[in-house]
Amino acid sequence: QVQLVESGGGLVQPGGSLRLSCAASGSIFRLYVMGWYRRAPGKQRELVAAITSGGTTSYADSVQGRFTISRDNAKNTVYLQMNSLKPEDTTVYYCNADGRPHFGPDADYWGQGTQVTVSS
Repeated sequence: QVQLVESGGGLVQPGGSLRLSCAASGSIFRLYVMGWYRRAPGKQRELVAAITSGGTTSYADSVQGRFTISRDNAKNTVYLQMNSLKPEDTTVYYCNADGRPHFGPDADYWGQGTQVTVSS
């Protein structure tokens, strides 16, 4: 079992920055692919960014060049640095830990979500 707790969301003006954090507990964090997802009202869930156990990153086209995902395996934490925020980035962001390749089909965990609001 893995428990995920997100923090760092809030209200920011357009062009501003926020850093989301996701603290994991309960398993071998370093083996998990960690990701940040978001789902705006009326839209499908979108993978924002992901980072593998080896540190390889990937990003949605909509955030490429503005967001940076990173992980600190010593602290069991993954981060999402969000710069140049736009109103369309407004939604709830969810942390995901995917350990299915190592631990089986049930090893896919989600945090409770943190709200990001970009508005003047």
